[in-house]
Amino acid sequence: MICADIVLRFFFSAPINGVTDIVSYVIVACVFLQIGSTIRDNRLIRADFLFGTWAAERPGFARVLDLAFFGVASLLLWRALGWLWRDFLGSYATGEFTGAVGAYQITIWPFKLAVVVGCAVALVETVWKAAAAAFDLARRERLRSADAFPVFAFLTGVAVFLYLNFEVASSPVSVGLLSLAGLLVAVAIGMPIAFALLVLSFVGVWLTRHNPVVADNALGIAASGAIRSYEFGVVPLFVMMGLLLDKADVGRDAFQVAVSLLRRIRGGLGIATVAANAVFASITGSSIASAAVFSRIAVPPMIEGGYTARFAVGVVAGSSVLGMLIPPSLLLIIYGLVAEASIGKLFVAAIIPGLLLAGAFALLNVLMASFFPRFVGRPHEIEGDGMTPGQVVLRLAPVVGIVALVMGGIYAGMFTPTEAGAVGALGAFLVGALRRKLTLPTIRRIVLETGYISAAILFLIVAANLYGRMLTLSTIPMKMTAFVAELGLGMPLFLAFYFAVVLLLGMILDSTSIMLIMLPIVLPIVTSFGGDPVWFGIVTVIAVEVGLLTPPFGLSVFVVKSSLPPGFVTLGDIFAGSAPFVVTMILVTVLVMAFPQISLVLL
Repeated sequence: MICADIVLRFFFSAPINGVTDIVSYVIVACVFLQIGSTIRDNRLIRADFLFGTWAAERPGFARVLDLAFFGVASLLLWRALGWLWRDFLGSYATGEFTGAVGAYQITIWPFKLAVVVGCAVALVETVWKAAAAAFDLARRERLRSADAFPVFAFLTGVAVFLYLNFEVASSPVSVGLLSLAGLLVAVAIGMPIAFALLVLSFVGVWLTRHNPVVADNALGIAASGAIRSYEFGVVPLFVMMGLLLDKADVGRDAFQVAVSLLRRIRGGLGIATVAANAVFASITGSSIASAAVFSRIAVPPMIEGGYTARFAVGVVAGSSVLGMLIPPSLLLIIYGLVAEASIGKLFVAAIIPGLLLAGAFALLNVLMASFFPRFVGRPHEIEGDGMTPGQVVLRLAPVVGIVALVMGGIYAGMFTPTEAGAVGALGAFLVGALRRKLTLPTIRRIVLETGYISAAILFLIVAANLYGRMLTLSTIPMKMTAFVAELGLGMPLFLAFYFAVVLLLGMILDSTSIMLIMLPIVLPIVTSFGGDPVWFGIVTVIAVEVGLLTPPFGLSVFVVKSSLPPGFVTLGDIFAGSAPFVVTMILVTVLVMAFPQISLVLL
């Protein structure tokens, strides 16, 4: 529909009325209709570095946690369902519509009914998971001694938290700080991050205003309206574009072209991996996709070319982070939506820092191959003829065409980011179809995977909206801004502190969660210093991407490990191999912090 609207608008001056309104309501309905299966298939984002260990070594304790997590989530979804049901009844009774009288009118209640149905299904899934955990515990005669103490500690912690909130906390700030501390603990022990944000924020709003009805209203408004915007349609469209191009083997083509062009340079295979990752990143916007793809197509040739396994996997993991910086980037989109910054400007601002980081990685490969042969190995020149110019053009044409269409359309003002995502997804579909890579089962898997990823991200943004309301009511951002001003900290010291906190959080949380937790707190401070939100977005994205390579969470590292044969390398090898890239990213981040014009010069 979006593509049809573009065609009709440009060529016939006859746009489809109501496209933005339809997409706005459809995106909310789709997320809630998908979230139930996302919960059922354990696709909600969670930090499992502790929970995964407990599930293997202390299963009784893990089941107690699951019972608590999904039991509390069920209570919250029940309250949300009540609010959404009343909202639907009111909409149905009044015949609520959106649009302009005489131009177009769209009845709203069917969309709200879909949200109610989706929330009800999600409630059933959380109740089922809580019941499954309870039944599993009931089958155990008693908890093992290894489980007993953690269970006691967990229950004691919950009791202390509730006591402090209901009996001790006397001001909105103290309630907010307790909720924030509880959030970090809940996330660290494995509660799905969206539910942790929702539950702790709900409690915080309730206690801040001393009224559960206010908390119910805040929860309902977040559920029904947080992502009800045309701009949020960009998320599933870019996700689908990346998945389609992955199936079309665009990453493999980019790698083969890079190898052909760089094969005679010292460390050429490593540079080729970086270059191909940069190209692949420019169309998928996903570091995880890059890590998975290039683990399969780049690591074996690098080892055959004389590189050590440790360095080969390190190059793949390290260069995969380019996926979240080089536009179009999913993380930049999320930052723009949360910070209310222009996504188009963020894309343009990321071009030079992205190329700078890719160039720094390429230089790192050359230096490492020249001065640290024991770590890198002894790469040799690849034999055989390279590609002809015609072959290079043929392999890169789909990538160049889609990037030019998406980025050029945004930069020229022809498309909004959402429209660019729709055009890019259509282009990716045509590339895959022309290459005969898309069968009906493949398309079905891509659509389902798009739903899983998009629902997990957008439901997290719904939760973050309630979290932001809780922080505002607690006055924490304002107090933090005043506190920083009283300390006399300048922007450099604040950025150093912020970068250190983000690096620490990156060891346990994924990139999206870090941004959603930190941005509501730090953005007012950055604004008070006169910082540009677009520049700060670039700094933030690079900083949180470092967490993809640092232990113990290191999501890109785990993706690389899971994409390779069992026993091929250890997690320690991958972390060690990617360490030089972490140092390089930190240096580039400091450079962008010190010289904002690096990111702003093209604006």
